[in-house]
Amino acid sequence: MPSSRTPKLYFENTAARLLQDPQGFLRVSWSAQERRLEETQAVFTHMRLALVRFNWSRILVDQRVMPPFTAAEQQWIAQQWLPLAVQEGGYRHGAVVVSTEVMVRLATSFITTQVLGLPLVYRSFEREADAQQWLLGQPATP
Repeated sequence: MPSSRTPKLYFENTAARLLQDPQGFLRVSWSAQERRLEETQAVFTHMRLALVRFNWSRILVDQRVMPPFTAAEQQWIAQQWLPLAVQEGGYRHGAVVVSTEVMVRLATSFITTQVLGLPLVYRSFEREADAQQWLLGQPATP
């Protein structure tokens, strides 16, 4: 039986798995599988909905095994999802456990540089434990 300290599955598809962490943040684990734009959009839409549902402002994103975001994904995330997630979802802090793959890092970097003017802070980490520690030091609600 899962303990109250075990993250609970919130959403899952081919692209990623979203978990409700009992410490008050959303965990996103991207898969190594190829994905379609619609699958990526579903993951991000559910991320925003989870932030609203739980009144959270923090997301821990594990990108260690994921393929890089496509140009279409980058554009949609940066231009449509990010502003909505910040303004309506209360998204304020993102801790990203980065891939060792240069193309994944570049694709993610494009997105994280689009936050100018938004009250959102991203930090990148090599280790999940460091990302979690930083995230837990940030305000839990917007």
